[in-house]
Amino acid sequence: MRWAVADTGDGGAILCPLGPDGRPAGAVVHEPSLAEAVRTRPEVERWVWRSTAGIYRSLLAADVRVERCYDVEAAEALLIGYEEGQAGQARSLAAAWARLRGLPVPPDAPARAAELQPLLFESGPVPLPAGTDEFTALLEVYVGQLARTAATGHPERMRLLLAAESAGMLVAAEMSRSGIPWRADIHRELLATLLGERYPGGSQPRRMAELADEVSRAFGARVRPDLPNDIIRAFARAGIELTSTRKWELQRVEHPAVEPLLAYKALYRLYTAHGWSWLEQWVHGGRFRPEYLPGGTVSGRWTTNGGGALQIPKVIRRAIRADPGWCLVVADADQLEPRILAAVSRDPGLMQAAGRVDDLYADLANRGFGGDRDQAKLALLGAVYGQTSGDALTHLAGLRRRYPAAVAYVDDAARAGEEGRLVRTWLGRTCPPVSVETRDRQDLPVGSERGTSSAARARGRFTRNFVVQGSAAEWALLVLAGLRHAMSRAGLRAELVFFQHDEVIVHCPHEEAAGVAEMIATAADAAGRLTFGSTPVRFPFSTAVVECYGEAG
Repeated sequence: MRWAVADTGDGGAILCPLGPDGRPAGAVVHEPSLAEAVRTRPEVERWVWRSTAGIYRSLLAADVRVERCYDVEAAEALLIGYEEGQAGQARSLAAAWARLRGLPVPPDAPARAAELQPLLFESGPVPLPAGTDEFTALLEVYVGQLARTAATGHPERMRLLLAAESAGMLVAAEMSRSGIPWRADIHRELLATLLGERYPGGSQPRRMAELADEVSRAFGARVRPDLPNDIIRAFARAGIELTSTRKWELQRVEHPAVEPLLAYKALYRLYTAHGWSWLEQWVHGGRFRPEYLPGGTVSGRWTTNGGGALQIPKVIRRAIRADPGWCLVVADADQLEPRILAAVSRDPGLMQAAGRVDDLYADLANRGFGGDRDQAKLALLGAVYGQTSGDALTHLAGLRRRYPAAVAYVDDAARAGEEGRLVRTWLGRTCPPVSVETRDRQDLPVGSERGTSSAARARGRFTRNFVVQGSAAEWALLVLAGLRHAMSRAGLRAELVFFQHDEVIVHCPHEEAAGVAEMIATAADAAGRLTFGSTPVRFPFSTAVVECYGEAG
């Protein structure tokens, strides 16, 4: 049974049961407490609400947890992206209602600045027109979305995608509330060891100041190593022309300033991204609580709003420690994207290879690359990422002969992108059109506009990867949903605390670790069947049970 629910703004709720068509199947009820309204209805299988980020946060604060939901705003983003390639359009309930009525669509609220501490400066929802009842609008939009879902090319897949995205919203809210266990004392010790003493007044720590002096001495003049233009001009005075201060370009230069400069840059990144200021801002009560944004990239991968949770340096991972008596179960999906390619392309040979052994690259190497694992890996990743120069092109040709359906699948996606057409993931997430800008520089190359061959090729590389990476993101959502339900049904104290693309961390008592590891493997297998149907493809995880994230490798 599904129920629709809306927050009345004063702590209360308005709700009603829904029929299969999404329309009310009973009386509309007003309750003085949202938390109690939900808590006292355990028979509800799925709650339909405006936005998980808004309503579920207040439920969690009252220690109320729900099993499933339907997030209308998350669904709107996916459906409007599917329909005529309108990805990136406004997704709020107000926008969805206006779209349904043929009215001007209000823009979404501006994104909160990423550097702000999470949850302190939350903007309210986009308001509906004066006189419009939110609960009525919610019901109308939901009914419309059910009809729009049924009209998609693969409605069952789209329904699964909407459910998976909503499940991801629940997981994200719960992870933000639980937080990553973090030892601030160990973090400070690491900073002191690597950066040296912290001076008052905002001055650079000792080791960075020493390296800056070494750089200046190497050039024979005062140079600011944190200013790229200063570095480029200094090298130019030494007769060395640089186009940037990127690591790979500096490493090709013979000059005494290079070594201290590279060391400085590494410490500068640590100091600015995860230094003392970051620690004071983001870690409280022994937890780092980033705000996760499911579907934050155009491919469906997650991002975070500030805090850099998805770019934690390996050295800082030593500060991520389980509570006493607890441990971290760290699980990393093995060779995920090639396995996803096998599943979505239905290539018989690649599916068999992805179902035989854990090391897919070694198996491919033994069967077609003279036992050279590196060549096999280069070929397969070249097919996914569009690497078409040098050895990658030669290896790709060999891969095309052995696994024609797999290579054809990504080749077709690349061709569609080059021609300005849209591509979709296995469940139906749609890439943005050529004209849509995106903040995600990894997913969509900057300046990918129609009119130049280089832009067309760049978009082709993007769409080639999109159909695989996006489908992998869908599979990962279903893994999270399955794992979350399994741990809840078993009554475990374990908590999901971290997720990044193909890696998940569960914080649990030692005695629950073996069961959690088994649940992760089971959830991966189930997600493969649920997403792609019956295929021989396996989706194994490498799992480590550790007390410190830095020990997981």
